[in-house]
Amino acid sequence: MTDAQQPVFNIEKLYVKDLSLEVPNAPAIYLEREAPQIDVNMSTESRALGDDMYHTSITVTVTAKIGDKTMFLVECTQAGVFRIQNVPQDQIPMVLGIGCPNIVFPYLREAVSDVVIRAGFPPLLLNPVNFEALFLQQQQAQQQPAAPEQTH
Repeated sequence: MTDAQQPVFNIEKLYVKDLSLEVPNAPAIYLEREAPQIDVNMSTESRALGDDMYHTSITVTVTAKIGDKTMFLVECTQAGVFRIQNVPQDQIPMVLGIGCPNIVFPYLREAVSDVVIRAGFPPLLLNPVNFEALFLQQQQAQQQPAAPEQTH
């Protein structure tokens, strides 16, 4: 292979696209001693930007509650711009669905932990995510034929 045909994968930019924190029950919530229930919702999105440039983002919403009272709510979108060249077109979805999120996730994890600490709460570390397993699940779901609609 010549240098012109070697696969290229470069991180052009990593950045926080969106970040919000709400502590709706402050200051009373800081007096609570009970451990909160933590709910985490996460999604990824990738798209082409043109000229071998791609954008991948991970959005997470973390809600901590004690009973019916919200302790805190964090929403964060961490993103990256990547240059991907000389990669077979059928492998691009895999790179965008596994490789790029694996690079972006640690930065998302740090941003969420940092904002939770700055809000006065104990550190919150998001559990590692197996993006390969998620990608394979999504691929299998797309290959499943849709269930036929039943009429009555």
